[in-house]
Amino acid sequence: MTLARWASFLAGSIAAPVLPVLLRHRAARGKEVAGRLRERQGADADRPAGPLIWLHAASVGESLSLLPLLAALLAKRPALHLLVTTGTVTAATLLGRRLPPAVAERVIHRFAPLDVPGWIGRFLDGWRPDAVAIAESELWPNRTYALAARGIPAAMINARISPRSAALWRRWAPGLARDLLGRFALVVAQSEDDASRLRALGADGAVCWGNLKAAAAPLPVDEAELGRLRALVGARPVFLAASTHPGEDEVALAAHRAIAARLPDLLTIIAPRHPQRGPGIAALAAPLRATRRAAGGQPDAEAEIHVADTLGELGLFFRLAGVALVGASLVPKGGHNPLEAARLGCPVVFGPHTEHFREVADALLAAGGAARVSDAVTLAETVIGVLTDSSRGLSMTRAAAMIADNAAHLPEDLAEAILDLLPSPTGVPPLVRPGAV
Repeated sequence: MTLARWASFLAGSIAAPVLPVLLRHRAARGKEVAGRLRERQGADADRPAGPLIWLHAASVGESLSLLPLLAALLAKRPALHLLVTTGTVTAATLLGRRLPPAVAERVIHRFAPLDVPGWIGRFLDGWRPDAVAIAESELWPNRTYALAARGIPAAMINARISPRSAALWRRWAPGLARDLLGRFALVVAQSEDDASRLRALGADGAVCWGNLKAAAAPLPVDEAELGRLRALVGARPVFLAASTHPGEDEVALAAHRAIAARLPDLLTIIAPRHPQRGPGIAALAAPLRATRRAAGGQPDAEAEIHVADTLGELGLFFRLAGVALVGASLVPKGGHNPLEAARLGCPVVFGPHTEHFREVADALLAAGGAARVSDAVTLAETVIGVLTDSSRGLSMTRAAAMIADNAAHLPEDLAEAILDLLPSPTGVPPLVRPGAV
């Protein structure tokens, strides 16, 4: 056992007695499901017969990005079972809502076991997956070593690593990074920059096939509710600030005031990334007339600001809006997926921070499918331009639709690569596709 592997084993083992207390505390705050805490310790396996692939996604964005991949895997191998683990309650909730019924029949959800050697071992021995796909870049040592020890092939898909994280790995644990990344049979990055950083850390064959989040299906909508809201809003121009983070709500509100000077019947909808911030945003809006969806408020003729502080309804508001600011881009959070709005015919605006979707954002800008802003002044100018010039909005959405279509092939390509990792019934070793580590 190498020193790095021994240190990881020791750290996980030492933490084990404390973690159940932490989990109960998180459950009391709604961060865990109290009745399912045993899953975090690798318990409660219920493996079905036949081939099983384990897919892991830590949080909301990663889990929803798996949806087209799950469908592609089952389309290619109908007898397959899929075990999907998530790290957050919100991710589990949204995944359950978004899974098509035919896919849901073959998907089992569990909360991911924490990186404690005994807990990981219990999980793997109970589920016995035939292959594993980890979304993005959750590089947990004990899990990685346990998979390798059992001979379970693992892929890292839609992999992402920031320059800061890469620098930390290089400075503090370059040997551990190389050892861990070298144990993945396939590493597919979501951008060329990510692939380059991963190769430098030790994933020698890391490749980029595109961003899986860009291939997501259009967000769902309750058509009856959309019709009701459209009737309430009428002909009013609608500006949406979607998936906002602290610091962006203030910019959106300042932009609203500037836009309303030109378009006095403007309705601004603010949909925070974390719905629990709704009351605070409504308070920030004063003295503007603000309503909150979670409190039963309506975007009626009296509302100037409507806070959409509910979960999983962006598909509704992108369809309602005439232009949308994509959040996490005016503050240094890396930006959310701009193609979610583009796929629904909503013109896209984002700020300077689009590192998480840099290639998608650059492609949208180059094609004229989006606009970049820097502050409340440029945001207001851009929104006014789109809302008062229908041809500009139409041109943006057409260009963005072409960019979105370019990613449509990715789920099938990834599905094929993951299925290639499954043990062959003839005893021939699994095929490793070009670009595998």
